[in-house]
Amino acid sequence: MQRTFKYLVYTLITAVFLSSCGNEVSLQRYYVDHQEAKNFISQDFPLSMIEIDKSGFTEEQKEAYDSVDKLNFLGYKANEKDVTSYEAELVKVKTILSDSKYNDLMEFSDKGNKIQVKYIGTDDEADEVILFGNSKELGFAIVRILGDDMSPDKMITLINAMQNANLEEAQIERITNFFK
Repeated sequence: MQRTFKYLVYTLITAVFLSSCGNEVSLQRYYVDHQEAKNFISQDFPLSMIEIDKSGFTEEQKEAYDSVDKLNFLGYKANEKDVTSYEAELVKVKTILSDSKYNDLMEFSDKGNKIQVKYIGTDDEADEVILFGNSKELGFAIVRILGDDMSPDKMITLINAMQNANLEEAQIERITNFFK
């Protein structure tokens, strides 16, 4: 009887352990699974590689900029011949981002392009900020912003400043050419 009880306990512990290590789909897993896939482009780079004129930044924007370490970019190019694949991938990403661990920060549309900004963390400190944009004509892009001591509120001001920043086209040419 004691031997049977031991096996039962071991089986229960193993089942709990294996179920806690399930194949939960995460944004990071999605990146890894699709970085070499057809119609996708992936680029990881430190923020220091992007030359931005910070002279017009406020103190809050500079602080937010300095809290960012690197960016992970994953893009999917829409293809008129394979709309079903695009829509399937779009649903996968939207499903991942609908998880309750992703907090909404802001959302806006521009000429039919939809952009969502979400974050993982608390209202005071974000572990990761996610920009997700999609367009039926071009496809979609996900940018994971990773860093230390990132504040969601300050990230909004940084995103607004980046929209007006002059980025040299050569710095992001590979990515922009992918969507042409």
